[in-house]
Amino acid sequence: MTKKRARLLFIYVLLAGGAILCVMPMVYMLGISLKPSGALYEFPPHLFPGPEQLTLVNFEEILAQSKFFYNFCNSVIVACLTVVLSAFISSAFAFCLERFRFRGRKLLMVLVIGTMIIPGTTMIITQFQLANFLHLTNSDLGLVPFYVAWVMPFSTFMIMNYISSIPIDYDEAVYVEGGDVFTVFFRVIVPLSKPAIASVSIFNFLTSWDEFQWALTVIDEDAKRTMPIAIAGFFGEHQFTEWGSVFALSMISLVPVFVIFVTMQKYFVSGLQAGGLKG
Repeated sequence: MTKKRARLLFIYVLLAGGAILCVMPMVYMLGISLKPSGALYEFPPHLFPGPEQLTLVNFEEILAQSKFFYNFCNSVIVACLTVVLSAFISSAFAFCLERFRFRGRKLLMVLVIGTMIIPGTTMIITQFQLANFLHLTNSDLGLVPFYVAWVMPFSTFMIMNYISSIPIDYDEAVYVEGGDVFTVFFRVIVPLSKPAIASVSIFNFLTSWDEFQWALTVIDEDAKRTMPIAIAGFFGEHQFTEWGSVFALSMISLVPVFVIFVTMQKYFVSGLQAGGLKG
């Protein structure tokens, strides 16, 4: 075996091992969710239930509880609003920082990059005081402004680097034809920046969908809570008795994540590659 083939084999083995480590928890979770409660502690254990054990009773029990429907809808609304608002604001901010030269521009860029390194937990007390002052506590929609603020620095940074790879001649052609800055932004920058916007939108969706600490801090009512809080509460109540139901609820919460990746994966890699490198 040549050195080149040995190197490729080593890389493939590493990639396969990494893929298995990433996929196995979800496969195990799916297998448990499809088993009846009595089959969970069988010996020898089986990853997937046999044809005689396969059941959807755990999913039926979860779907029969209306509170989880409200929690799921809350998460969808919060995540979608976060994605839409952050995409528009970050794109506009990145466009201004990349295409225009004005006093204080470098300071703004330093602030954008600097806020990316501040741990969110260090700001939670200040943010709670602000949310309380603005009457945004105990409201699922009150989560959105803070989620947008959290994801804006990274989104702006990635989109700004992508915009730098778009020739400025396109902007000048629009100005020559009588267009203004809004025409350039909506007709040139946004359409050409779709890969970068889609990439950061995936991350922003996951951030708002999975966020736990802030939602737990500011929301008290069960009907207004998001899916991570609902899963944690259900896990605390049934962790030793109904593992199948716990994992069924977790699998349901993964459905939007799979949908987002499947529908936007064609933009994902190209957006990260172009957004992470200065053109």
